[in-house]
Amino acid sequence: MDLVRALFRVLFRALGLQWLLGALLLCSPLASLAQSPQPIPALSARVMDLTGTLGADQTHTLEARLQAFEQAKGTQIVVLMVPTTAPEDITDYTQRVGDLWKIGRKEVGDGLLLIIAKNDRTLRVATAKTLEGAIPDLAARQVIDRSITPRFREGDYFGGIDAGLTALMALVTGEKLPEPQRSEPGTDWTGALVVFFFAVPILARIASALLGRKGGSLLTGIGMGLLAWLISASVLLAVAVGLIAAVYGLASTVLNWQRHSGSGRGNGGPGGWGGGWSSGSNGGFRSGGGGDFGGGGASGRW
Repeated sequence: MDLVRALFRVLFRALGLQWLLGALLLCSPLASLAQSPQPIPALSARVMDLTGTLGADQTHTLEARLQAFEQAKGTQIVVLMVPTTAPEDITDYTQRVGDLWKIGRKEVGDGLLLIIAKNDRTLRVATAKTLEGAIPDLAARQVIDRSITPRFREGDYFGGIDAGLTALMALVTGEKLPEPQRSEPGTDWTGALVVFFFAVPILARIASALLGRKGGSLLTGIGMGLLAWLISASVLLAVAVGLIAAVYGLASTVLNWQRHSGSGRGNGGPGGWGGGWSSGSNGGFRSGGGGDFGGGGASGRW
């Protein structure tokens, strides 16, 4: 694009028609050459509304549906709502989104995108390679024409998205895909570590206020050990967790005491919470890394 623009400038400057070049760039399709493509947002959730059209409860409802479907079927579906895709058409923009986000399971490639450009009044359903059989172009077009755009014309964006997802999920459900990997009880160690490192200081602080630092740390260790035993049914693991929790709880209460007495003031650390922590608004959602979007799908207008 930069090369084309440079060539036009050289040509019109040589002819002494710089003013005509400016007019053409402003008043003709050549104006798109002077525009940068819309940036693609970072993938942070299954439903991303950059227009503020959907309410928080509506977004949560759609997000919950897509999360449950992914857990049951394995297929990742993401809805992106943007004001415009100009200067690109929605097909090219969607392709860039699919190439960047790579949604869908890496070993399967079963990602599905629903992208809506509200101000352009255009939308597109795009499928990764594996889903092109489940949702051929004609089926994607029918979902758009029958389920989505009639509601969009009435201003019911939530209803259109919800109905479109229902139809798309039905098509995916009819396709024979590999079963999603199931996590066995007690194997979610990421969640367990989060609970451990952020809950233990709080429990230890409360317990130490009642029983003193040593007694509170002992009670914290016993409590975390019992919790580990209930989750894993392993006595050895429960003892190890209990001992670590007791030591960690004691250390956190000592640090907290030093902080309040003036030593180490202003530092965030165990028990201090000076820096704060957030799990993020997306509930840990991330791309499966397997989306190969080869152009399958359909576009529509309302």
